[in-house]
Amino acid sequence: MEKTITINLSSAGDLQLPLEISEQFSSGDQYLVVTTENTITFKKVPKLSWDDLRDKRKELGDDPNSLTTEEICELVKEVRNNLIR
Repeated sequence: MEKTITINLSSAGDLQLPLEISEQFSSGDQYLVVTTENTITFKKVPKLSWDDLRDKRKELGDDPNSLTTEEICELVKEVRNNLIR
């Protein structure tokens, strides 16, 4: 259900949310803030378990452009050489 409310911005720059809204936020949770010219939207970032991440990785399948071990070693050597110079 969509609900429209009015909130205030304090002189310190803090948003003053009504209790009914602030109770929906949880300490430690992350939120995406999406802005347009005249709109600011908060979207909760879903927490994924390791199993969720593993399942998503399986859905993606193998990377057709993945680097070989040799290519990775060459890149690491190149970076190390550039750091030494």
